[in-house]
Amino acid sequence: MKKLAVALTLIVISIALFLPFSFKNQAANAQTSGYGIQSVDQKVQVLYSGHVVITENIVLSGQIPSTFALGLPYKYASSVLEALAYDSNSKILPVTLGVQLQDQSGFYGAVVTLPSGTSSSITVIFVLSNAVLTPTSTNYKLDFPAYLGFTQVVDSYAVSVILPDGPIMVGIEKTDGVVNASNYQNQNVAAFTYSPAIATFTASTGYLEKVNMPTLNRQINISPSGALSCTDTYRISNSQPTSITNFLINIPVNASNVVARDQFGKVLPTNVKQTTSIAFVQNVTLAVPMDAGQSTTLSLDYTLPSVSPVQPGKYVLNLDLFAYFDYYVDSATVTITPPEGATIVSPTVSEIGLSSEVARNVFQETMTIKRQGISFVDSLVPAEDILSVTFNYNSLWIAFRPTSWMWAIAAIGLLIVALLTRPKTKAAPAKIVTAKAVSGLALSPEHIRDFAETFEEKSRVTQELRALEARAQHGRIPRRRYKVQRKTLELRLTTLSNRIAHLKEVLRRSGGSYADIVKQLEAADVELNEVQLSLQNLEVRHEAGEISLELYKRQLTDIERRKEKAEATIKGLLLRLRGEIR
Repeated sequence: MKKLAVALTLIVISIALFLPFSFKNQAANAQTSGYGIQSVDQKVQVLYSGHVVITENIVLSGQIPSTFALGLPYKYASSVLEALAYDSNSKILPVTLGVQLQDQSGFYGAVVTLPSGTSSSITVIFVLSNAVLTPTSTNYKLDFPAYLGFTQVVDSYAVSVILPDGPIMVGIEKTDGVVNASNYQNQNVAAFTYSPAIATFTASTGYLEKVNMPTLNRQINISPSGALSCTDTYRISNSQPTSITNFLINIPVNASNVVARDQFGKVLPTNVKQTTSIAFVQNVTLAVPMDAGQSTTLSLDYTLPSVSPVQPGKYVLNLDLFAYFDYYVDSATVTITPPEGATIVSPTVSEIGLSSEVARNVFQETMTIKRQGISFVDSLVPAEDILSVTFNYNSLWIAFRPTSWMWAIAAIGLLIVALLTRPKTKAAPAKIVTAKAVSGLALSPEHIRDFAETFEEKSRVTQELRALEARAQHGRIPRRRYKVQRKTLELRLTTLSNRIAHLKEVLRRSGGSYADIVKQLEAADVELNEVQLSLQNLEVRHEAGEISLELYKRQLTDIERRKEKAEATIKGLLLRLRGEIR
């Protein structure tokens, strides 16, 4: 028993002697991380839409770790939209959000993975929603982290707040003091610093519009000659208490022939607000001010420099998917449509990700790329934003459509000649015999059937011609193709009109109900033409701003009602005629 007591006493004495050394060694190991933070250059940039981009340019010293952690005060967690990291070689680094910053609470942490070969200078970017920006009656309040929390002491920490052109900084309130400037510096900033700040600044109307932009749809069409026509369609929602009368839209720097339209297709006044080597800003004046809480759609049509073949039959389009955007777009879609008959060679869907697709039909291929969270941040790493699209195209396809139309016209012409020259049928139903007795003319069921079918065909061709005119006015069809198709449709329309005029005369001279139906058809056709002219005049007056939006909608409703009535009358009369054949 005594031996056991002596042994226990010796164990306790040993633990008492060596435990302090053990704690010291553990503390020393905890403090030795193998790297240090030499400097942090933090830029807090307010975008035109009120969103905030926080850019951390970090220079490490010592041995580069496999992971690097930093965090924002947790109050900003709900405002973080996305994060991006890359090194000085523009190599994208993986970022994991929403992690705990070691054993510290109160932080929204992010861990950056640093593969072997990563440089000592890295950049981490956080994009915050415009919820951190609050407009007041006289100025704006920006809630942002004065310093981010790092796991090491930062030797030198510089911060600058960058505002859109026009706003003026009043001051910045932070936990370590107030500064009346847009930048400040600090030395030896402690690890796990928790320091929210409030920046106050003033801004005149038009320099900053707190809006949300849920969608951007970009349509890029490539003509057979290689010309590029583009249409950007934005959905914009006003999130500020005041109305918006003008909006600044970014388009590619090499864009030209810019035309802006509202959600009704009305052309809006535009002017170039700013042009630099990276940004082309177009100021669009809205037809109707967008009040608080309202949404609208803006579209911009423009052209880009043509794409030339790199070798016969092979084209390469180097496309900057998203230009320098001074705002944040939640979801963007780019659709690239090569000429009819072209085949997209690269990139493949596997090369550009699951958010992309290539659709194919008989003669046309389209490529669609979808991205979430678009801003100027995407243009900071060009290798991630430039897309090279390679497609093969044979110029003989230019003649495909005109040749097809000519063959179709020739076939229709031969069919009409065959119908006109075939022998007349002597037998006729009782109703037709009665009509012949009255008029003395050779009216047959084939005449009635031919008249109804020809009249319906004329209506279809007329609708095709109007649709073609609308596409041409909006620049959605090459001019050369438009002229060929228009000439073809007009030729068909002339042939059908002549045939209808001949058959009308036969029906009219037969007397009885046939003459009455022809008379009513002519009246309904005249009404339909008048309605179309009224619609064209209304559109011209609306685009010229001669009538209000409310009056335009009311008159448009009346015209549509008249159109439906006239079309219903024509369909009913043609049904009556077909009933006479049974």
